[in-house]
Amino acid sequence: MTRRTNLLALACMLTAGLCAHEQGDSLRNEKKYRLDEVVVTGTRNETDIRHLPMTISVVDREKLEQTYRPNILPTLNELVPGLFSTSRSTMGYGVSTGAAGGMTLRGIGGSPTAGLLVLIDGHPQYMGIMGHPIADAYQTMLAERVEVLRNPASVLYGSNAMGGVINIVTRKVEEDGQRSDIQMSGGSYGTFQSEITSRGRQGRFTNIISGSYNRSDGHRSDMGFEQYAGYAKVGLELSDNWRLWGDANITRFYASNPGTVSSPLLDNDSRIDRGMASAALENHYRRTSGALSFFYNWGQHRINDGYAPGSTPQEAIFHSKDRMMGISWYQSATLFEGNRLTVGIDYQHFGGETWDKVIETGEEIPDLDKSMDEVAGYIDLRQDIRPWLTLNAGLRVDHHSHTGTELVPQGGLAFRLPRQSELRAMVSKGFRNPTIRELYFLPPKNDALEAERLVSYELSFAQRLLADRLNYSVSLFYINGDNIITTVPVDGRPRFMNTGEIENWGAEAQVSYRLSARWSFNANYSWLHMEQPVISSPEHKLYAGADYRHGRWTLSTGIQFVDNLYTTVGKDAQTETFTLWNMQAGYRFNRFIHLFAKGENLLAQRYETMAGYPMPRATFMGGIRLSL
Repeated sequence: MTRRTNLLALACMLTAGLCAHEQGDSLRNEKKYRLDEVVVTGTRNETDIRHLPMTISVVDREKLEQTYRPNILPTLNELVPGLFSTSRSTMGYGVSTGAAGGMTLRGIGGSPTAGLLVLIDGHPQYMGIMGHPIADAYQTMLAERVEVLRNPASVLYGSNAMGGVINIVTRKVEEDGQRSDIQMSGGSYGTFQSEITSRGRQGRFTNIISGSYNRSDGHRSDMGFEQYAGYAKVGLELSDNWRLWGDANITRFYASNPGTVSSPLLDNDSRIDRGMASAALENHYRRTSGALSFFYNWGQHRINDGYAPGSTPQEAIFHSKDRMMGISWYQSATLFEGNRLTVGIDYQHFGGETWDKVIETGEEIPDLDKSMDEVAGYIDLRQDIRPWLTLNAGLRVDHHSHTGTELVPQGGLAFRLPRQSELRAMVSKGFRNPTIRELYFLPPKNDALEAERLVSYELSFAQRLLADRLNYSVSLFYINGDNIITTVPVDGRPRFMNTGEIENWGAEAQVSYRLSARWSFNANYSWLHMEQPVISSPEHKLYAGADYRHGRWTLSTGIQFVDNLYTTVGKDAQTETFTLWNMQAGYRFNRFIHLFAKGENLLAQRYETMAGYPMPRATFMGGIRLSL
């Protein structure tokens, strides 16, 4: 406890010291660049993306809303090159055996995802014991935008960010007054989706309250899903330069897993509760900005592993509680012209307990009760060498209570070339500490595991043409890693060992074109070669979409082609190839009423993203949005 108190005190003193030298206007009043050029994920503070060496994809609120989906992952799957997430549809991802929502980025991740980090406002989100994100918790109603950093991000975010990060930036309120939106829709397989959001600003006080209810019978028997969720965020501008905010999110869902087609299951049911709360004190000055924040995540899981038809039902139900809490502080300052220096400290405490509860007697049989700590300090430097050249360098010193200390460097160059073009070069290290599950919980556990490590090299080029109506970018990357945790036989039994390797390389491209006020187009493509294939990683992924707006009408459509998607690996590896066509249409009757309809997999493709879990053929939804 003394160490945490000292870190907190040091952070407050440093923040106060830096800000005492700044009495200028808020940095927010100094922006002279477009909002779609400003990101927070690559440097912690708001930064013009043209000065960063890493590739970051941004999916804004408008794009998230126009798909009418309650979860962000399907939309990211379409719009972010190199990213893929599994699904068993029609709604819900679930947990444990047969769960979907496995995510990979450039072949890093897998199922369960542990090498790709999900953040909410920069705070890590994963199950404290198993170490993987819970896909059903990442709802569209939370997000102002989603930033996907497609490089290792361990310098800023530590373990699990070795493949990149998905950062959900929560909703903001800019306009005075209070307004509310209600959205309801229904469609195939008894699917129903609903959401209500109220947001407002009164002077310096802002508030957002959202709630949702979603359910589906599923396209297979014994595949139901039901979810309740709520989110609230309040903010207070203490002055022109200081802001205080806090938020909380809770979701409860029930998911049934029918098993694979060849090995069906009965009563494989889960009840999951996930909660998140955070608070932050931010400062924004012309030459310095920073934040001190606290976050707490928790979960409660009740899982019946089910049984095969004709066999004996489970005698006990698996239960677990997990938690993660942390304190994060950073301060970024311009020490002289063209310079930006960011220093930060992170502390995390995570873990949980598991037990089995006997159905007949109610007896609780304890199994695991374990916690770990991680503390780190980092420094990130951005320096303009010339008006057209920026140097970026960073170093993190990360200490884990089990694996010890890890040094994480990165460096890169950003060239701003003529004709609104940019060239970026980046080399960065990523790492992942073994999870509590891998170390201590159930075979093939191994408490001698070490951290996984990789190094990524990337070269990218981007350009804006035709008065910013045409934007495109291309990226080349090479990833090499070792010490990867794999399962190997030891004395005739499976055991986790640090024997795996990673060698991936590939190319990615994005393009968007605004033809007129009515028509716009976008496309992205990724090619990935893996020397050691990973589940959920396609060799080729192509998406092409078009948006049309005229008067009261909106229309969006997109086609996605996925080739050589690995659903199993090893000696008898299986792959899938498929083409999906989706479409959404909306009509605004007046300022209060908006009707919409959508169809997915309109080509009625037969395909799987998880071996043994066929996806539904064409599905349809229709609904209404009320703005009050």
